[in-house]
Amino acid sequence: MVSSKAPTVTDYLAELPPERRAVVATVRDLVNRNLPSGYVETMRWGMITWEIPLARYPVTYNGQPLSYAALAAQKNNYALYLMQAYADPVHEGQLRRAYAAAGKRLDMGKSCLRFRRLDDLIEGAVAAVIASASVDDYIARYERTRSGPAVGARPLAAERPAQAKTTKPAGKAAGKVAAAKPKPAAKTASKPKPGTDRARTARTTKAAPARQTRPAASTEARRKTGTARTSTKSAVAARTAPGRAASKAPKPTARSNTRRGDRA
Repeated sequence: MVSSKAPTVTDYLAELPPERRAVVATVRDLVNRNLPSGYVETMRWGMITWEIPLARYPVTYNGQPLSYAALAAQKNNYALYLMQAYADPVHEGQLRRAYAAAGKRLDMGKSCLRFRRLDDLIEGAVAAVIASASVDDYIARYERTRSGPAVGARPLAAERPAQAKTTKPAGKAAGKVAAAKPKPAAKTASKPKPGTDRARTARTTKAAPARQTRPAASTEARRKTGTARTSTKSAVAARTAPGRAASKAPKPTARSNTRRGDRA
């Protein structure tokens, strides 16, 4: 947004090019002709402003006078700020219907009515919005907005209080209490009382290690094993039998025909 440092409205108009000065001067005259009494024309925010002086109403949120309307020559267009049209949807609706009936495009933001030439501005609809609120009515609406928005009304764009920044709670779990799930109690085996049969059985079972037994062989395996052992014993006996018989057999002795007496 282009803003001027001109101290007065006359100085502001003097610094504009002739063509743009003519447009701004015409719209300025339109506002002054329909402006209710009590509003003051001045230079504020770098543009021509119509406001309620602080001597009339000093209780504002930012210590600045309440702005009712404003006019400025921007870089590519002109801007006419109509705070009453933004604060009251009834007047905004009237303005939109007037533009629709005239077949013109309404280029309007929150409170800013933009136009490129005078033909884009419907003077009758604009004059009705400017003349719609006296100083007392405008102050009353502002106070209702400050204490709480009125039914069907919106807060004034230039007079809305700055919203306090909300701080996020530290940590994701702030403000949330997680319910702790109870842990299941561990199962403990009860100890046997001393002197009972259960205690003696436990000591015996604990002291004597379990015997490891070989798996029982099948009948067929035992039969085959027995046959193999018998065959082995027979073969060994067959090999050793002749030798043993020979070694055990008494050796033949030669009979002598001579007698003891015949020995010479």
